[in-house]
Amino acid sequence: MCPQQTAAAASLEQAMEQNLLIMRAFATGDSQPTKDFYSHRDDVTLVNPFGGISHGWKEVSKALDYAVARFRDGDVTLEHIAVYESGDIAMTLDLEHWRVKFGGQEQTSEFSLRVSTTFRRESDGWRLAHRHADPLVTHSPEGPLRTR
Repeated sequence: MCPQQTAAAASLEQAMEQNLLIMRAFATGDSQPTKDFYSHRDDVTLVNPFGGISHGWKEVSKALDYAVARFRDGDVTLEHIAVYESGDIAMTLDLEHWRVKFGGQEQTSEFSLRVSTTFRRESDGWRLAHRHADPLVTHSPEGPLRTR
């Protein structure tokens, strides 16, 4: 754990609330709350809409920096679909609805992501251990061959 890392959440419910707050900060261009809440262990993972798989804290941190540099002046709302909890691991499935200024654009863009988040209870409480977010929120008969 890094010295600047914030306190983990005491309960799964608090972790879910904190997750929404960090996504809201992310939408404004601030990745620090996400970095602070993410576990810094070598097994953490991130699969974000920009592509690829980041594995280990160094790669995840780098991918977060890449993504957050493209967002500003935004906000996020969540629709919780499901929550699964067993022992020291919990997973949520959500739809996130984003409204942000993307890249150098001045107009606001809206998009939705389907998101699977894995939380892990560590020695100091619940932390983010895995996030998979992609824009494939609608059904498509082309399945994996779809272009959008």
